Formats: sequence, C-alpha cells, structure tokens
Amino acid sequence: MEATARLNKFRQDYYHCLTNRADALFELTDALLCTQSKVTDLAHLSLEPEHHRGYGALYDAINHGHLDTEKFKSRITALPVPTFPRKEDGQQQIVLAVDVSNWLRPDANCTPERSFCHTYARNGQAEMIPGWPYSVIVALQPGASSWTLPLDIRRLVPGEDASAVTAAQIREVMAGLINSGQYRTNDPEVLVVMDAGYDVARLAWLVKDLPVILIARLRSNRVFYAPAGPRRGPSKGRAPRHGAKLALNDPATHQRPTHAAKHHLQRYGHVLVQAFERMHPKLDTRGGIADEYGKPEIIEGTIIGVQVEHLPGVPTPKPLWLWASKPVPEDVDAVDRWWSAYLRRFDLEHTFRFFKQNLGWVKPKLHDPQAADTWSWVVLTAYLLLRLIRPLIAGCRLPWQQIPVHLLALSPGRVQATYRRVCQQLVHPTNPPLASSAGPGRPKGTRNKRKRVVQPIGVAHQKVK
Repeated sequence: MEATARLNKFRQDYYHCLTNRADALFELTDALLCTQSKVTDLAHLSLEPEHHRGYGALYDAINHGHLDTEKFKSRITALPVPTFPRKEDGQQQIVLAVDVSNWLRPDANCTPERSFCHTYARNGQAEMIPGWPYSVIVALQPGASSWTLPLDIRRLVPGEDASAVTAAQIREVMAGLINSGQYRTNDPEVLVVMDAGYDVARLAWLVKDLPVILIARLRSNRVFYAPAGPRRGPSKGRAPRHGAKLALNDPATHQRPTHAAKHHLQRYGHVLVQAFERMHPKLDTRGGIADEYGKPEIIEGTIIGVQVEHLPGVPTPKPLWLWASKPVPEDVDAVDRWWSAYLRRFDLEHTFRFFKQNLGWVKPKLHDPQAADTWSWVVLTAYLLLRLIRPLIAGCRLPWQQIPVHLLALSPGRVQATYRRVCQQLVHPTNPPLASSAGPGRPKGTRNKRKRVVQPIGVAHQKVK
C-alpha cells in the first residue's frame, strides 16, 4: 500500500505541475507507457485507449503545454534516492552521473537553436551533426542494474557554457536533495561521475562550495603536474607554480603512487589501482579561472589509474585514468570507492537507450525547441512512473517469462510491458474531454505562403582539448 500511495501522490504532483494543457499531457504520458509497439511518432499515441483526446489536442499540448519544471524537480528529489553503502563506516553515499545525449536534427534546416553535436561513429570516427544536445543528471544505484533515477534534463542552447550549465544543474539537484532531507550535513560527500568530454577542472572550481566530489574520465594524452614545492636556488624571480610532470601516456613520468592496491574481480581479472595525490593541470585565464591577481588557479585533485587484466571483447585493455576533485582522499578506501562508483556510470547509457528505443524520445519531428523540451520531460516522467510501479507488478507476467528473484531486478522494458494492467487501478486526476467540432482549416485551393527561414547552427558545447 505504501508503494501505491507514493505512486498516486507522484501522479497527482505531476498533474498539478502541468500549468497548461494538463489533461492532454497527462494522458499522453500514460499512453506512452501503455502502447505495445515502438513509438515512431506522436499521432499514433492518440489512438491508445488511455488518451481520450484526438491527435490535434495531442500536438496542441506538445506545442503549447507547459510544465513547471522547478516545482516538478522538487517533487523528483523528494523520491527515495538510491545510495551506495560504505563498508568501513556503514554510511550511505549518493552517487550522481551527468552526461549529454543528442537529439540529432541534421535535415531540419528551419529548426531554431540547433547546435553541432559531437557523435561517435564506428572505428573511432567522430562527427559533428546538427541537433539538440540535452544534459541529463541521474542518481545511480549499486549493483548490476539498468535502472537510474533521472533528476534533471536540460537542453543546451547555442552559445551557452556547457560547464556553467552543468554546474547549475548540480547546484539545483543538491539544493533539492538538501531541502527534501535526502542529504544532511554529516553525510558523506556526493559523488558525481562523468565522461571525458567535460572540463572537470573548471567544473570543480564552479562547484567548490558544494559537498560533492567530481570523478571524470581522462583522455590518455592529458598532462598533470605535482605541487611546486619550496623554492630552490636564488630567492629572486617568480616562484615556480608547477612541480614534476605526469603524462598519462608516458610511464617514464609516472612517480611513485601515493596509493596502490591490487584486486581480483571475476569480470576483469586482476586489477591494479594507483593513485597520485594533489595533481593539477596547467590552466590559462581564458577559461574564466583566475585568482585575485589574474593568475590561473591551481586546481588540485587525485589522479587514479586502473589497469585490468581483461575486458569483454577487448584483447589488450588500456588503462583507465580518472581525476577526482578531492586532492587528498579522506581514508585508504576512498580511492576504491571512487573508481568503483565510476564503473556504474554506464548505467546512464542504458537509460539513454531506453529513452530513445522504447519511449521514442528522438522520434518526433518537432520544429519548436520548447516543444522538444516538453516532450523530453514527458519521457523522463514516464520513466519515473516505471520506476515507481515496480513493486506493484507482482504476478503480472507472460506464461513464458521467468519469475524474478526480486521485483526491483526487472528491466525497464519488462515493467513497461505490464504497465497497462496496473495503470487502470491508479489515480487519474484528469478531466473528461469536452465535445467540440473541427475548425474551418485553410480554405480549399490555397497554400501556405509563409516560408520558414533557414536557421543558423550554433555551438552549445566544445570538446576538451
């Protein structure tokens, strides 16, 4: 009963956060989860029994509907957030992941606010394709799972600073976790894992006042430096700012690690972990990171190198390099917690795949970017409903499907297949549709003479060099 009450309350909160076209958007969310076929367009969703309005009302809701995202995000952060247990002190630690997923629109020349999205093709060939990049923050959970808890989604507008946008997202999520009581003063710092496309040093400088530790993957050609240490030789002249050099792809420059450990994992075999404390990159003032004298800041962190014996499908695995924004680990087990938490970052890729393949996130050919934002929030809300409905689908399975060991171990696709059975028993705060007649439309024999203008393509984010 507690799970049912929590789910019904969330559905009511979602409905009250819809400030315009609430009925149509709410029914669209249920229709998206109840459809038994792949989502190819929006019009076919209006044929689902859960959507009591026509396709005109559906497109009107997408184009003119509105969701109070600030209010709704406070409702999301009030949901139970998964945590990672810490063996040494028994405390629970929140782990977040942030990444960018692209809604590619290469042929939509008249669509505004498109950016060049960095995509990876086969054989390592990267391409820049016009589209809408979306920054997503989720909460990860321990163990092998394809589930995450999406907390925020935001489109990167051309000309925006991706690091500043990501820092603002992290700040809003942390404020929501603190206000909802999910994070308290004496709790362990929140880990935020991310891939190599972020300027993690500048991002750490932007959120240095928050109780978070950023953990980002590094490219193998990055170079870092140890602290400069005391001055040597004559006392005249400028004091050195950088110490010994550490090139990740040059083992000759690797100093003696401050932390080293060996593990044996069934999936990866022997694992060698090395950590180098208080390492910083060389920065310039063009990135907006400078002290009161105009000099670039020294942003120290911990470099972590992970070398595994074997990887699935990779004969000779390369070392994994990570940078943690905390210069000195608080205990001997902190390094192992950091790189282990980063491995769970790939659960976010499963969420992106489910958004696009099952929920049809990037299938609609929308023109207005605000309409794309509304549809993106509908997709995110649908995923949250699937997460909340998991405890209620006991016994809802097909004859050839195995009985799960635990209901929370079911995949999102398995839960979506049984959503319609449970949806009928949930609260539906929508109003019945009003009878209406079709409008006159465009007069016969006339054409639309308003030509759309070709929109320029901007740049929303850049790769770290």
